[in-house]
Parts: sequence; structure tokens; C-alpha cells
Amino acid sequence: MSDPDASTPSGQRAVRVWDLPTRWFHWLLTAAIVAQVVTGKIGGAALQWHLRIGYCVFGLLLFRLVWGFVGGHWSRFASFVYGPGSVLRYLRGRPAAGDWFHVGHNPLGSVSVFAMLALLALQVATGLVADDEIATTGPLNRYVSSAFALGATAWHKGPGIALIVVLVLLHVGAIAYYRVRKGQNLVAPMLHGDKQLAGAVPASDDSRATRVRALAVAVACAGLVTAVVGLGG
Repeated sequence: MSDPDASTPSGQRAVRVWDLPTRWFHWLLTAAIVAQVVTGKIGGAALQWHLRIGYCVFGLLLFRLVWGFVGGHWSRFASFVYGPGSVLRYLRGRPAAGDWFHVGHNPLGSVSVFAMLALLALQVATGLVADDEIATTGPLNRYVSSAFALGATAWHKGPGIALIVVLVLLHVGAIAYYRVRKGQNLVAPMLHGDKQLAGAVPASDDSRATRVRALAVAVACAGLVTAVVGLGG
């Protein structure tokens, strides 16, 4: 955890923004998306790994959904759900008191986060019922009609993956822009959790109790994924 008394000459101090469970989620999801694109393109025997990794993505999304309500301060949805007024202030560069746009997700970043979570959820849902008409079907395929399964498969293999790749590229581009044009390293805080910030910025709880809670949530989510997949027999 960050030391509240650790200050820099500029008057800034290390503030814990991203708790460990959020950081693990971020990097595991990143690795899973890359693996899904690779195994999906390879096809054949690699599709079995594509399915397994897809179940992991399912579990990660469930975890993030729960963690958005019980996680550290800046990981909670309440910290980056912005109203129209906040968005306008951000776009005009005129933040009001209490607008912590520079700490967690800013309004544009929050749109990206929610869009990615929604697209990945749709990708998981379509994958669960998909049918490649060769040798691989999703575990819940038998619960939908052939027409629905084929439509889901078409989305899963076409627009779904394309939109996710576009969002990933935009995300990487935004990181590069902030690094080059604004001198802000957005990757480092997601590695060690802290940002150097001035003022009375609230920190995220990243205690042992928080991490134990995260482990319990992760186990519950894994159990739910196993139960859902098991419905396929």
C-alpha cells in the first residue's frame, strides 16, 4: 500500500489508485484477449483452448462486475460513471471541485471501459451458443435454435472480434498519446498501483482484507462459470 507520508519535492505523494485485484484483472484480461485472437485465428485444435480461455474471460467479467461495487474506491463504477455536466466540464478543461478526472478513469476513459466490458460480455454470450459447423460448439448451443446459433457465430467471428480489436487499438493509442503529448505514464500505475498526486485525493483500499474479499469473489465467480458451462452436459 502507499505510504500517506511519502511526498515528493513537488508536493505530490504516492496515492494507491488501483488495488491489486483490479491490476490482476486488467493484465489477465489483456493476456486472455490476445490469446483469444490468436487461438481463434489458428482454429482447429486450438479452438479447445479458445473455449477454455473464453470461460476464463467469462469469470473475469463476472469478477469485475462484482468488484465494481465492492472493490477499491477508484475501481468502483460509482467513481467513473459521469453525468452530462461532468463530461462537458472535462471536454472544456474546466473541472469543478471534486472532479478527479486525473486520478482514475476520466469521462472518455470510462466510455472505453464500459464499451469494452459490454462487447466482451456479448462475445462471451455468443461464444457460449456458437456453432462453427465443423467440430466445435459452445456449451449452451443446445438451448438455442440453429438459426440463432449461426447468427451468434457470425457476430462472434466477425463484427464482435473486429470491434474489440478496434477498442484495444484505441486504448493503446490513448496510452501513447498521454505518454508522448502529456507526459503521463498510464501503464506504471496499473503495474504498481500508485500515482503521484497532489491534494487530498482519496486512496483505494488495498489491504489484506480487501484482497481476501477479492479472492472470495473470484472463487464464487469461477464456481458460477463452472455451473453455467456444466449446463451443456
